[in-house]
Amino acid sequence: MGCSGCRVRFNFGKVLSKVFVFFTMVLIFTYFFYCLTGICDSAPRTLYSHQQALHRDYDILDDRSRILDNLRPAPHLVPDAPSNQNRTNSTDTGQVDAPVQVPHHISDSTKEFAQSSGMPVSNTFGTKRFPQAIIIGVKKGGTRALLEFLRIHPDVRAVGAEPHFFDRFYDKGLEWYRNLMPRTLDGQITMEKTPSYFVTKEAPSRVCTMNCKAKLIVVVRDPVTRAVSDYTQTLSKNPGLPSFQSLALTNSSTGLIDTTWSAVRIGLYAKHLENWLQHFPLSHFLFVSGERLVSDPAGEMGRVQDFLGLKRVVSDKHFYFNQTKGFPCLKKPEGSSRPRCLGKSKGRPHPQIPSEVLQRLRDFYKPFNHHFYQMSGQNFGWD
Repeated sequence: MGCSGCRVRFNFGKVLSKVFVFFTMVLIFTYFFYCLTGICDSAPRTLYSHQQALHRDYDILDDRSRILDNLRPAPHLVPDAPSNQNRTNSTDTGQVDAPVQVPHHISDSTKEFAQSSGMPVSNTFGTKRFPQAIIIGVKKGGTRALLEFLRIHPDVRAVGAEPHFFDRFYDKGLEWYRNLMPRTLDGQITMEKTPSYFVTKEAPSRVCTMNCKAKLIVVVRDPVTRAVSDYTQTLSKNPGLPSFQSLALTNSSTGLIDTTWSAVRIGLYAKHLENWLQHFPLSHFLFVSGERLVSDPAGEMGRVQDFLGLKRVVSDKHFYFNQTKGFPCLKKPEGSSRPRCLGKSKGRPHPQIPSEVLQRLRDFYKPFNHHFYQMSGQNFGWD
């Protein structure tokens, strides 16, 4: 009996010792669990997000969005411009963003994060805004080249295709137009180009309805050369087109110029500018020389960047002259296998035009050119 009681007490003590060890380990495990949890919570969000990204259902875009929201400065608010209500009775207008002026440069921390993330931040984040600057003209003046040169700048975001909102699709409403725009971050400028705006009678009032503080760029070129280039483009699409002289002159014997032909009418820059100056002050315009855009692209781009309030990023190092095409091209962008030139339709050879027809056009345009020089404050030297 005595020995049996000893064994019972001995076994009970052994069990009690194991229970004590078990609870001790539970407490230690719990302690380490909460310690590890506390470390993770105090770690930087990017590190924690990287660990979470290993899980299949985690979307790292959510954390990138939160980080950009923290890095992005508060939006620069400006007083409302004239009402954004569309003048048409479109039902698609809705509420739209107030027009904004060209804001300050985007913060360096946001740019650094965008580069390190390896993704086009402007395509994913930011806001669709109405354009703060528009290239409004002129056709065959060099507008496509100007837009492509501007798109090198990191603070410029532009629509690729011509929207033609203020001349063809105005009835679709301002909200439709805004949705065509690319997303921009604070410090970036939204732009578009539609050369036919400059010669559209209703365009100035419509643009002012959107934003009377918009900056307007007009690329102009010798109106005689421009008319021939315009005709050449049309001829390439319609080989059966009548001769240039038969379209430019109302009567070959009298030599009167047919101002109803669009190729001639577009070159009356002074007439079209008068229409725009009824809604915008001259200070809102920049007149870019199409000739200098070819002979000195960096110099002309410097003027454009200054006008837009941008840092001079686009410079000589971005251009080289293409002897075949006869105009400047962009040097090979980083990550690209070839330099970037405009399409095959640019730089096509012009047909032979009788010299007397060209001289009649020069004489016709001369007074209009001089008037345009006075209005714009620039002598483009076309005469």
